[in-house]
Amino acid sequence: MQLFFNPNINETTESFSFDKEESRHIIKVLRKKDSDILQVTNGFGLLFETQITLASDSKCTVEVLSITNAEKPKFHLHLAVAPTKMNDRFEWFLEKATEIGIQEITPIFCDRSERKVINRDRFEKIILSAMKQCNETFLPKLNEAVSFKEFIKQNQNGLQLIAHCEETDKKSLKEVLKPNEDVTILIGPEGDFSEKEIALALENNYKPVMLGNTRLRTETAAVVACHSVVFFNE
Repeated sequence: MQLFFNPNINETTESFSFDKEESRHIIKVLRKKDSDILQVTNGFGLLFETQITLASDSKCTVEVLSITNAEKPKFHLHLAVAPTKMNDRFEWFLEKATEIGIQEITPIFCDRSERKVINRDRFEKIILSAMKQCNETFLPKLNEAVSFKEFIKQNQNGLQLIAHCEETDKKSLKEVLKPNEDVTILIGPEGDFSEKEIALALENNYKPVMLGNTRLRTETAAVVACHSVVFFNE
C-alpha cells in the first residue's frame, strides 16, 4: 500500500485537494489518473480510502470513500535525545524510531553536546517519510530543541528514566518497565551526560537505567531504548 499524507483532514471531510508539490508527485511521477484509489492519513490514526476526481498536477482532488480509525497505542513513548555531531546518525535514529513506533521526540542540548543547532524542517520531513514508508497512521511529534535543564523542568507523564554510562547503581530497562505505562527516556550525547546533569535528573525523579552491557553510540542507544519499550508492550 502506498500512503499519502494530509494533516488537515478529519472524520467530517468529504473531499479535499493535495498541495501543488504532492499533486505533481501523484500525477506526474506516479502517473495516477481519474478514478484511481489513494490511501491517505492525517497522522492522527485515521486512514482514508479516497478516489481521484480531478487528476491535475497542480491540484489533485479526491473524494473520501471510507475512513478507518487505527487503535491508539496504550502507552506513550517520549525520547529526549542529544543530537549527534554527525547529522546523518541522528536522522537515522529518527527514521528507525518512527518505523518502530515512537510517539514523541525532543532534541536536547547537553553540557557535552558537540552539536548545538538542528534543522527541524529536515527532521520533520524524515519522520514523515518514514511514517509513510511503513504505512503508519500516527505521525510522531517532534518538539523544539531545548537545553537539558529546560527539559528537566517540564512535567512528563509516567515513568521518567535516564540512560547513562556512569558506574553507579542502575537497573536494566526491562526491570523498571510496566505494561501500558507512559515513559520518558533521556539519551545523552557522545560524551555522555555530565555528573551535574545526572544529579539534576535524579533530583527530578528520573531513575537511572542501563540499556545493555556494552557502551552504545547515542543513536544506537536511542533505537535500542525505543525498540525495548515497544517490544515490551506487544
